[in-house]
This record gives sequence, structure tokens and C-alpha cells, in this order.
Amino acid sequence: MKRFTASVLAAAGGVALLFWFLTRPVILAPGDLPAHVADLENGAVLFHAGGCASCHALPASDKDGPIRLGGGREMPTKFGLFRVPNISPDPETGIGRWSETDFANAMIHGVSPQGRHYYPAFPYPSYARMKPEDVLDLKAYLDTLPAVENEVGEHELAFPWNLRRGIGLWKLRYLDASPVVEIDETDESVVRGRYLAEGPGHCGECHTPRDRAGGIIRSRWLGGAPKPDGEGRVSNITPHEDGLGEWSVADLAYYFRSGLTPDYDTSSGSMVAVQENLAQLPESDRMAIAAYLKVVPPLADSPAEDD
Repeated sequence: MKRFTASVLAAAGGVALLFWFLTRPVILAPGDLPAHVADLENGAVLFHAGGCASCHALPASDKDGPIRLGGGREMPTKFGLFRVPNISPDPETGIGRWSETDFANAMIHGVSPQGRHYYPAFPYPSYARMKPEDVLDLKAYLDTLPAVENEVGEHELAFPWNLRRGIGLWKLRYLDASPVVEIDETDESVVRGRYLAEGPGHCGECHTPRDRAGGIIRSRWLGGAPKPDGEGRVSNITPHEDGLGEWSVADLAYYFRSGLTPDYDTSSGSMVAVQENLAQLPESDRMAIAAYLKVVPPLADSPAEDD
């Protein structure tokens, strides 16, 4: 009996050690980042492409005033309640004390400066596709914005989602920095559009359905999905007739700039903020994203119960 008990304890210890090893955070060391002179103009483009203000700006922020990224927005999901953090340069309640390496680890690996896994409600699975130089430019731009003192509370998640260490296993399954869509790599506009849409723009995070563990279903890329709070659906933006089939590249680029559809309807709901951010991009980038969306594999809408 003692031998059996010892064997069970040894096996349990081995499993625990294996779990601890597999779920360890993967991070960059300071020397892993390239030498780089920050480009604030590029940082601003990436900021708008990512729609950072849409989630992180204080609800009462004046659109005509300085962008105040104090966070605090609450996001109810089937996994629990997420609270959007303060990413202003405030040294106490924001990210003012973060180094470039801290920021890169958060964006590319989903790991905090304290070595804790971030939940993928923060769309680092998309940001993982960003170039390190672009990540550094974004950090430099964020540092120019006003510091906002605002302490944001913790998430409120149910078991087992509240076990943050387990996100390490989730990352092994879902954190994939490879491009989603195969394209003509010689078409510079489509290549740029894929980079913006699949990376900083993180279009798939909302427009693609997820499985029970919250992972993106790549085979349904941009084919429409339930809204995270369960109220309604996010549209299909593939070139299928159920999505953007009748829209031309020019139609899409014009919509990104003006908010007007080919039928002279206007953007609504959460797309209002997305469109307003896209309107800040160079016209070449809007055209590039539009060109990419027209070469994504077309998908018909799926029944809501299949998502």
C-alpha cells in the first residue's frame, strides 16, 4: 500500500511539474528586441489601425481633446466580466513604468511585466503577428499621450477561467503568429492589408467565431460570429454574397473613410468607432485592407447555433 501511495504521489508530482513547465510564460529578453529609432507617425497609424481608444479610452473622453486611455470599460462575456486596463503613461495605475521589453512581451506573448499570462480578451493572438519595430513605434506613441490616474479593478471570472496559469495551455493550442490567409505574396497592397487586418487591426477577433475554449475557428475566418456579450451577431465580412460580395475594393475603402455603404446607409453599433479609427489611416492603407478582404476565402453565414 505504501508503495502504491508513493507511486501515486510521484505520478501526481510529475503531472504537476509537467503542467508547470508547459504553462510557463514565454517572454522576450531585452536583447531580443532590434535596435530601433521610434517613428511616432507610424506609431499613430498603428494606434488607429488597432482602435486602441475604442476600448481603452475613458467613457467620458472628449473626442476633440487629448486621448485619455484610462481604461475601466467592462466587457461581459460567457467566461465572466473583463475590465479594460489603463494603458496611459501614468506610472502608478497605467503603463508609465513599462520598458519596451515589457510592452513587447504584453503585445506579442500576452505576458505581463510580473510574468503573468494575460487573458486573450486582450487580442494579443492578433498582435503576435506584428513586427517588433511596429510594436516599439506604438509604445513610443502611447508614451506621448496624457497620463491618466485611474485604478481599474480585477476581472471577475468563473472557474476554471479564473486560473490564469491555465492560459499557458490555451496559448499552446491557439497562439499562432502565422498568417491566416494565403495570398499572392507579390501583391504589395494585399500583403499590407493582410498585415493590418490580421495583426494590429485584429479584425478576426470579433468577426470570426470561437470554440468552447474561446479560440478562433480559423476555418470560419471573418465569416461572422456571435457578439461576446451574446446580444446579436458580428457581420460576415468575407467576399461571399452573405458578406461583402457586392462591395468593390473602392466601396470598402470609401466606407472606411466616410462610414457610408454602397447603399448610402451608415455604420452603426460598434462599427462606428472602428470606422472612425480607419478614417485616420492613410488612403493607401484603407485600400490595402479593402483589397485583402476581397481575397479572403468566401464563407456563407452559418446558423447561430453552429458558432
